Amino acid sequence: MAKIKITQVRSTIKRPKDQKATIEALGLGKINRTVEHEATPQIMGMVRKVAHLISVTEA
Repeated sequence: MAKIKITQVRSTIKRPKDQKATIEALGLGKINRTVEHEATPQIMGMVRKVAHLISVTEA
């Protein structure tokens, strides 16, 4: 599997609870925090759910 870098670029203030939970599950929570994950179908589904709050690059 390929690795991806996920960086939070927007705040979760005034976002639905499920989006906040998804950000936390990805290991984010603060703006400009970056994490690295395998590009599994589960992770990619989470990325699509909060795509407007994060930026994704290949690692």
